[in-house]
Amino acid sequence: MLGGDLVAVWDVALSDGVYRIEFAHGTTTGKRIVYVNGQEAIRKDWLFKLVGKETFTVGAANTKATINIEAISGFAYEYSLDIDGKSLQKFTDNRAKTSKTWVLKVDGEDCRVVLEKDTMDVWCNGQKMDTMGEFVDDGTETHFMVGEHECCIKATNSGKKKSGIVHYLLLDGEKIPSSTQ
Repeated sequence: MLGGDLVAVWDVALSDGVYRIEFAHGTTTGKRIVYVNGQEAIRKDWLFKLVGKETFTVGAANTKATINIEAISGFAYEYSLDIDGKSLQKFTDNRAKTSKTWVLKVDGEDCRVVLEKDTMDVWCNGQKMDTMGEFVDDGTETHFMVGEHECCIKATNSGKKKSGIVHYLLLDGEKIPSSTQ
């Protein structure tokens, strides 16, 4: 697809899915092509300047992404990706604090459920879910359906200052282990 000019690939986990960003850079022509999940987002066939930035958006929330192109020496270049104004690493570390992800099988299909802790929005495979929240004795429960299955995200106080609130996903009453992305 990209030929010999592919210089960098990044995977970015957002609430509505994991996006693969591929960058092709023709260091002789200055050509720059950005692909998001295999779809061309930016194409510049001829650029005199070989260094610089390319900015585009990713995902349902149109999250801002910027690829930085820097010369390190002679004809060697370094490529880095910023998401939402932060380095990919910082963005990923921050998302680990502000969101929680579960990957599970429902009726044989892979599902990726993401809770945004600040808004309590729940996403499943790229769709924002209709949820119903309620207060219970030991915290809150956020209820939603995946197909014919009842799901509930329970938020309870861990009793530990460091971990604070703990979130569990229950599918038809069964606890689902959380995922790293």
